[in-house]
Amino acid sequence: MMDLQIKGKRALVTGATAGIGEAIAKMLAAEGATVIVHGRNRERADAVIAEIEASGGMAGLALGDLSTDAGADAVATQVRKGGPVDILVNNAGRYQHLNWTTAVPDQWTETFEANVLSAVRMIQRFVPAMRERGWGRVIQIGGGLAGQPGAGLPDYNASLAARHNLAVSLARELKRTGVTSNIVAPGAILVPAVKSLLESIAPHHGWGDSWEEIERGCVRDMVPNDVGRLGRPEEIAAAVAYLCSRYADYVNGATIRVDGGTIRSVS
Repeated sequence: MMDLQIKGKRALVTGATAGIGEAIAKMLAAEGATVIVHGRNRERADAVIAEIEASGGMAGLALGDLSTDAGADAVATQVRKGGPVDILVNNAGRYQHLNWTTAVPDQWTETFEANVLSAVRMIQRFVPAMRERGWGRVIQIGGGLAGQPGAGLPDYNASLAARHNLAVSLARELKRTGVTSNIVAPGAILVPAVKSLLESIAPHHGWGDSWEEIERGCVRDMVPNDVGRLGRPEEIAAAVAYLCSRYADYVNGATIRVDGGTIRSVS
């Protein structure tokens, strides 16, 4: 087994109470990091922490809404009580099924507060201390829609593009400091909310009754890729874990796409 050499490191994973964030938190804890599970729901956060601890890992809790300065301050206060942060994974974010008619400017503002400024707030509160210590990892969870947006979700697509852009700018800012900044860009990932949505729309698309038929139909008709299935949260977590490791010392300002080949680009 490869030792990622993050034992003893302290990692903050935002939006870690479900889906991709939960998988990232569990994998980093399994690799020996102490993980701070961030979320807005105490019950869900406690459940993730309990699973980590039951598997022999170490985890803490930070509750708060990162879309406001006050909420970010509250999270930072909770996190710092346990010591410095070595790894910051900005996963928290949200989207609504909006289009160019329904995504009015106020909703664009809400989306950017939740998906972009939330990350900026965490970066500004934790990265200066990483720089002082001479080591750190900052990872944004982005997505392929950042570079190849569709007609729908215009506010969300643009917020992903901003996350990718700020990560590269941060990498330039942190050159020669021992702190790196990178992006993991998931494709369509099978989390419970996605599965429920696909099962609900399957009859309309004629995808069949079994989950295997529904997944095949979805990939064929909605999110075509070269692998032929949806991704799993653990596959995103594995890419994050690599970027957190000592083996990624030479990776900076990079985007690792984990999308089954959905995005067809050489850059």
